Amino acid sequence: MKGAHGVWIPGKRAFLMLAAAVFVSWAGIGPAEAIAPRRLLEVADFGGISISPDGRRVAYRIEQVSVERNTYDSIWYVQDMETGMPPLRLADGGTPQREQTGLSIPAQATWSPDGRWIYYRALLEGKVDIWRAATDGSGAAPLTLEPADIRAFVLGEDGRELRYSIGAERGDIIAAEQAEYDRGIRIDRTVPLGQGLFRSGFVDGRLATQRLRDNEVIRHPLLADVPDRWKALDLATGARRDLDMSGALPGLPTNADLVDEPSDVSAFSQEPFGIRVALITRVGERNGLRDRPDTELMVFPRRNVRVPIRCTAEACTGKTIVAVQWRPRTDEVLFTVEYPDEGHAQSIHRWNVKTGVVQPVISSRGLLNGGVRLLSSDCAATARLLACVVAEADRPPRLERIDIETGGRRVLFDPNPALAHDMADVGVRLLRWTDADGRRFTGQFYPARNAGPGLPPLFVSYYWCKGFVRGGLGEELPFASLAGHGIAALCINLAPSREDGVEQYEQARSAVESVVALLAAQGEVDAGRVGMGGLSFGAEITMWTAMHSQVLAAASVSSLGLSPMYYLLLSNFGEAFYTRLRMGWQLGALEETPERWRRFSPLFNLDRIRAPILMQLPEQEYIHSLDYAVPLMREGRADMYVFPNEPHQKFQPRHKLAVYERNLDWFRYWLLNEEDPNPVKRQQYAHWQAMRAALPVTAVHDGGDDGN
Repeated sequence: MKGAHGVWIPGKRAFLMLAAAVFVSWAGIGPAEAIAPRRLLEVADFGGISISPDGRRVAYRIEQVSVERNTYDSIWYVQDMETGMPPLRLADGGTPQREQTGLSIPAQATWSPDGRWIYYRALLEGKVDIWRAATDGSGAAPLTLEPADIRAFVLGEDGRELRYSIGAERGDIIAAEQAEYDRGIRIDRTVPLGQGLFRSGFVDGRLATQRLRDNEVIRHPLLADVPDRWKALDLATGARRDLDMSGALPGLPTNADLVDEPSDVSAFSQEPFGIRVALITRVGERNGLRDRPDTELMVFPRRNVRVPIRCTAEACTGKTIVAVQWRPRTDEVLFTVEYPDEGHAQSIHRWNVKTGVVQPVISSRGLLNGGVRLLSSDCAATARLLACVVAEADRPPRLERIDIETGGRRVLFDPNPALAHDMADVGVRLLRWTDADGRRFTGQFYPARNAGPGLPPLFVSYYWCKGFVRGGLGEELPFASLAGHGIAALCINLAPSREDGVEQYEQARSAVESVVALLAAQGEVDAGRVGMGGLSFGAEITMWTAMHSQVLAAASVSSLGLSPMYYLLLSNFGEAFYTRLRMGWQLGALEETPERWRRFSPLFNLDRIRAPILMQLPEQEYIHSLDYAVPLMREGRADMYVFPNEPHQKFQPRHKLAVYERNLDWFRYWLLNEEDPNPVKRQQYAHWQAMRAALPVTAVHDGGDDGN
């Protein structure tokens, strides 16, 4: 369940600040203490960071939502890293593609060997083509123009040939969908039960029919299993030829080529223009943890050599290494270390494989990577420079140039200057604490501003708090907005995952209860007014805390919980689902593990849920929760909103804004007894008033479990 951008006009070298540009809206900016949810939604993000062959220029894509058009815009830019000149706009990058849980697919740009062009995939006018943009800004055009979407591509080393793969033709997919519709859709294990059967989810910008393939939750379009067909395009003549798959991509070593237990390999990097391979593996005893606790960095001199060179320096030992790449044309490996006790702040080091010397390059208070926020990624590198996207809890992403030898850094482009200015006044700080069992936790704390008399209430969320947090995983919880309205907010970082599901959930509950007690004892919050929310695992922990603790006064969830209805619908997929259920929660069928189900499922804990619950669920999931949601709604203890055509992580901008704003309204209402005077919201508040009137007198919030 789990930007006004600067535009460099060639010849004039004029830097135009466009007051009404696509990306950064300068109008309607409120005071720092009340940062509106929309400003968090409209943060401009980076993707596709890549450096030219001569090492002087960097290409990147800027992405940002358009609430008015309910879509995402993206623009490709190129910038000179030596002169620091403003970025040059190259081309429209199209609508960012998304994988089927709603996450944006990382952008990729490939430079031509002479640096005159960049090549990239783009979704424009319903088609995914490979485009070529001139790096002098003179224009861009599609190259492939196939009847099928481009799945992947590789530019030949000499830059003369473009190799790409395609799947089923777009017309064939549409015809297959219509044929099913006309003759009836047979329900088998590939059908995702609980959502519309015909064109109910977005795939590459259009509503498409979806099917399951590898597991019970990841959706794919019809005919996604059609094998890749590889082609080669001569860029000088336009001639095309078919390729077999083995000739389309250069051979890379597999994990199995390098280590005996490939499941423990977290990342590897093959040396450019060389044969050495750098590898990160997870090591150490699990002792009840889902993953091994530490990592090891090593280099294999060549493929199939089983005796690696290991990094034994202090910076490599007992650390969490999350990314690795070769420093081009050197004997050095660049690696990124993440520090859990520092709120998952990151630093980059360089390791000389021949001498064994490790030296620091740069440290940050947040993320240092290639712009991918939810996965580990590398900065773009030359032999001398790095181009990194840098983001901290109190500062949105910007692109920096970093000197590998000196660590000197310079901002190349900041597309979010107004928000960065206002976030500096929010006062976000890293919080560390320990629970009664000695377990250590960290979180990003947003102190309440303009709070009324008495101690302010507290909102917490448990799961994803890296980089510029904005709204946690799924970006639905406006921490800065809550703080600006007088509600202290805390995003708690996920502790190392436990193999036992109950231990995992209880660890999270302890994190919440112990930090509430700490902040209350320090006189920073009112322990009797605590709210909690989350998406995915964050939603699971919110419901668990609502069921097994008395600490919450209000809750909000954006994902389903474990229940018999969930089990029934997903069990249609078969054994793969059963295996995941046993591994994650040690659950079997209801009759096999009844006591376990009683601990996990809200359906069997309805009488223990005292906090009113806001449910803002995607259409693909809400039916799975109805067995416990309907009784709660019927008794006035829950309010549910469902967002059409949305997957696990909602992505339509209007939907995301609605969720952001309703979460703010919800916690202001239940924790502050405040209502937004906007007349459009009268019906919303009338319903919540009725809920409040129907709720029993709230029990004393002592933060304890009753032991059942």
